[in-house]
Amino acid sequence: MPVESDPELREILGLETIAVVGCSSTPGKDAHEIPKYLREHGYEVIPINPHADEIFGREAYDSLSDVDERVDIVDVFRPSEEVADIVDEALERDDVRVIWTQLGIADDEAAERAEAAGKRVVQDRCLKVEHGRLVG
Repeated sequence: MPVESDPELREILGLETIAVVGCSSTPGKDAHEIPKYLREHGYEVIPINPHADEIFGREAYDSLSDVDERVDIVDVFRPSEEVADIVDEALERDDVRVIWTQLGIADDEAAERAEAAGKRVVQDRCLKVEHGRLVG
């Protein structure tokens, strides 16, 4: 079952490094503004966007598989039909602890596979909203 309880969400929000799959270089887009908010609140944000060289002054990686840094949370800003492949990439890594899909994004089968592999899953929730609500 995907994470729903506030104590579990609060624990997840205590992690530090978030790889944002689908991070946008365009100010005003949610996929830019939410990672920006997370950076401003102390998170290490790793942008993943094959169409950008740099976002927030950081190298933007083409895919999660290309990231050589530790990743705690994979935050997904891609359509639901792309979640399964992103989960597959996350499952190839030992460091990923949580897969989080933003509002309107979910894939129950991929979530079940991730949970069976020991990952925590949050679906169809906004990291910024939950952070503001639970951490402030």
